Amino acid sequence: MTDPAVLAYIPSPSQGVWYLGGFPLRAYALCIIVGIVVAVWWGSKRWQARGGRNGEVLDIAIWAVPFGLVGGRLYHLATDWRTYFGDGPKTPIDAFKIWDGGLGIWGAVLFGALGAWIGARRAGISLPAMGDAIGPPILLAQAIGRLGNYFNQELYGAHTTLPWGLEIYERVDRNGNVGPGLIDGTSTGTVVDVVQPTFLYELIWNVLVVIALVVIDRRFRIGHGRLFALYVAGYCAGRFFIELLREDQATHIFGIRINVFTAVIVFCCAIAYVILARKGRESPAEIYRDGAGPESTPVTDASADPAAPDSKGADSKGADSKAADSTVTEPDEIDSGATEPVDTDPAETPGSDAAPEPDEPGADSTDSDDTSGTRTPS
Repeated sequence: MTDPAVLAYIPSPSQGVWYLGGFPLRAYALCIIVGIVVAVWWGSKRWQARGGRNGEVLDIAIWAVPFGLVGGRLYHLATDWRTYFGDGPKTPIDAFKIWDGGLGIWGAVLFGALGAWIGARRAGISLPAMGDAIGPPILLAQAIGRLGNYFNQELYGAHTTLPWGLEIYERVDRNGNVGPGLIDGTSTGTVVDVVQPTFLYELIWNVLVVIALVVIDRRFRIGHGRLFALYVAGYCAGRFFIELLREDQATHIFGIRINVFTAVIVFCCAIAYVILARKGRESPAEIYRDGAGPESTPVTDASADPAAPDSKGADSKGADSKAADSTVTEPDEIDSGATEPVDTDPAETPGSDAAPEPDEPGADSTDSDDTSGTRTPS
């Protein structure tokens, strides 16, 4: 009779590499690329919601991603150097074969942050504000990337009898080599072991932390890099316990995996930052350095601001008033050729066209300010 628990075991993929006309299509690389695309897309949405401009997350990613890949590889080589430079199964030249797996997230985040700092500085962007926007998307990208470990049959835990154990298959490559760790190999169908699916534990943990970060961000309006620090702390907390379950080859210090120490140290630093950093969230103007943010367009035309006074109309009124004033001639300006004012009584001069003084009875009173007939309606 078949053990019911065996029916619940998670099977590993039969292979992690497919060849299209001789070109290797690697699941590990595809998962990383998909994670980066998702992180850039979602990160851009979050950045714009904080007041940033479209396209700036991609500009930062152009710097952060290459730095992150180099940093991740360097951390992997530094902590597992015996695999490549000691008595391990690989040679020093294999250190450059990043497609064979082997990226340390600690180095990826550290060097990725360095690349992001360079890109943010060039663009005049506040790096802590950018970190808060892209923190959850980065962690989601990490969750997607863990699927690559699943296809490669790597980074799993110790033997288990749990119903959700992961079946590890024997694989054979094109050269006839046989073993479960052959990334380029194809499954023979033979189960080598049933192990703890630590990749799955980390994937699920990452997604849960992403959800928690989004909820915290919306409820408490976290800013000034504190949300990014919470992402780092949350990841480290889960990684600490997952590392204790893993059985893959790694460097040990005092009999403990080096990544356990790294998780503890980074966790403490992240929590310290959350406590000491400035509270609240930046305003849209604060996410840029002075002079680097979107400039507000000054209102130069009254039509651009409905609430502004009709400056054009006001000018035309003033011009019309001046025109009206110029048509009113004072009595002593009639004879423009006279060198001296002529004291002449208009009533005693037959045919005189001089206008009577406004204060005389019967005069046609003309107020120079009354130009309602020539004003532009406001």
